Amino acid sequence: MTRPAAPMTEPTPETRNERPEANPAAPPPPEGAAGKPAAPPLPPERRFPRPPIQTFLFWILLLLLLPLGLMIFNPRSGRARLHELQQSEFEQLLRDGQVLTATVSPREAADVKKITGTYRIEKPDPGEAAARAPATVERFETLAVYTDELDKLLREHCPTRKTEASSTFWTSVVLTLLPVLLLVGVIYFLFSRQLKMAGKGALQFGKSRARLIMPNQEKVTFADVSGIEEAKEEVAEVIDFLRAPQKFQKLGGHIPKGVLMVGPPGTGKTLLARAIAGEAEVPFFHISGSDFMEMFVGVGASRVRDMFEEGKRHAPCIIFIDEIDAVGRSRFTGIGGGHDEREQTLNALLVEMDGFEPNAGVIVVAATNRPDVLDPALLRPGRFDRQITIDLPDVNGRLSILKVHVKKVTIDPHADLGVIARGTPGFSGADLANLINEAALIAAHSNKSAVDMDALEEARDKVRWGKERRSRKIDEHDREVTAYHEAGHALVGLLCEHATPLHKVTIIPRGTAYLGATMHLPESDRYTVSKPELLDQMAMLMGGRAAELLIFNETTSGAAMDIRQATDTAKKMVCQWGMSEKMGPISYSGREEHIFLGRDITRSEDYSEETAREIDNEIRRFVGDSEGRADRLLRENLERLKKLGKSLLERETMNAVEIRELLGFPPPPVKAEPGVAGPPPPAPGAEGAATPPPVPA
Repeated sequence: MTRPAAPMTEPTPETRNERPEANPAAPPPPEGAAGKPAAPPLPPERRFPRPPIQTFLFWILLLLLLPLGLMIFNPRSGRARLHELQQSEFEQLLRDGQVLTATVSPREAADVKKITGTYRIEKPDPGEAAARAPATVERFETLAVYTDELDKLLREHCPTRKTEASSTFWTSVVLTLLPVLLLVGVIYFLFSRQLKMAGKGALQFGKSRARLIMPNQEKVTFADVSGIEEAKEEVAEVIDFLRAPQKFQKLGGHIPKGVLMVGPPGTGKTLLARAIAGEAEVPFFHISGSDFMEMFVGVGASRVRDMFEEGKRHAPCIIFIDEIDAVGRSRFTGIGGGHDEREQTLNALLVEMDGFEPNAGVIVVAATNRPDVLDPALLRPGRFDRQITIDLPDVNGRLSILKVHVKKVTIDPHADLGVIARGTPGFSGADLANLINEAALIAAHSNKSAVDMDALEEARDKVRWGKERRSRKIDEHDREVTAYHEAGHALVGLLCEHATPLHKVTIIPRGTAYLGATMHLPESDRYTVSKPELLDQMAMLMGGRAAELLIFNETTSGAAMDIRQATDTAKKMVCQWGMSEKMGPISYSGREEHIFLGRDITRSEDYSEETAREIDNEIRRFVGDSEGRADRLLRENLERLKKLGKSLLERETMNAVEIRELLGFPPPPVKAEPGVAGPPPPAPGAEGAATPPPVPA
């Protein structure tokens, strides 16, 4: 029954699917396309291989011809057409004069011979017509012990005789080696073909794996990137310099040699790089940092040098290195020692970006979400002159990103994207793209003609907390505990003046995280927070536990997440934000980032044990006061708590407007939010209605 809430009142989801967009190179337009120049011929490494259907037919034909060839070249393949005779039958045919030809071939045993030839079949009762017909001649084969008597019979009764030398040894050798040679040939053909197709032969092992995108191949432009306007402006300067360098050079300015894009996963760093490739009218190379690394020392450095040599041949150009932290980690090692291959690769990259020889015309653009682990020499001016921070989008950025993605789906004109933008703080661009896709799937599954507000709300909850688990069997007592727990959160939030506005309460389980939830929607993104707001937030967090004690006279494990959030908030108030009168405006947090074992080994505290004890006492006081305040508010409004709990047991999900009407709270005033436009607010009781701050009790 842990209750995830909105930012400042809502736990951060433990997991969130990051789905970065793919980066395929679009094929060039055909020659003679209207308004566009003909595409230049692709380099050898970009040409398409043989179509798969031809390769499939080739191997089918080879598998059919291989057994046929073995049958043709196998001297024993014709044995099925011979009559195999016993020695006694062969001797009788000799005495009857029916054997016409005989060929004696030696065998492994000295006294055993193989005799092949032809014989005539006599008609048992030939008539006059049959007597004139030619006799039937058949081939035979027999193994016989070659004695003097048999030799005498052959000389007397077989008109044509001959002897063949033994070929058993060479036949055995050929039949033994032929399958092995065929297998080796097929394996060699397969591997050599694959290596040639991939352009990674033995002599190209140290060649660069960067893919070249010509100016007319990438279709993503700045119009497809939204929510990061400042980053677009900074990279636009690089593109303007490549298009018109004289504009900057006449004032003595020069373009940055390197641009490093820093930001959390899913914020659009790779998408922005694709947009640069689509906007810039110069060749664009892209490669991942892991493509430099190999098990052999020196290969990565060779690939770096080859990549820059290729860039110089296509200058002016842009080289994009994604996830550069895979190769650019700090060389100042802590635990675990160094990595010779990575360090040599990094040294080669440092020299190529700003070494003894100038690297004119090649601009390096890189992306990472771990700038803290990069080597200081890589970050200095002259290599990466400019760092562009691409942070999670604010409410206006999320709204613009949603508008870009809804162009790909059929959206209901009454759907309010502003509500979804306010209800998705902390979402990245990839999360919002996933949300719109999930909404389209939900609407299609429900046989709707368009993606409406219900589908968008369900998709948001599904992406953040998981799918509803209505099939989960829950004990009736647990349902009651969950209902009153969530009712306590909602009621305390409505009674606190500075609490985040309530949006929806549900006791339907989602994912594996919780059995119910009280959801809040902030009116806008907040970058600072006051002490009264934090105290109201902690009181609201402890409202669920206080309701359990008040109704059932016991507590459950459902308040674990609430206690953790309240403790974390109190700790930050004491140690970081100076909101404790006893501890004063002093920072006790030290260094908050995680230890990087490639640089740090240990970390010491900046205060004594006595100070630590006082900090613990202050944290305990803040949390205890919040619980006491929540208990007092619920005792004063016990009838409202019971009414809301019973209603949740019946309806399972209620929005803020329905809860206000049920408990007798006046509707909040509607506040216009700057920058977030949408349809007129829905009438009271409508799903998805915005809820500004509640009226204090």
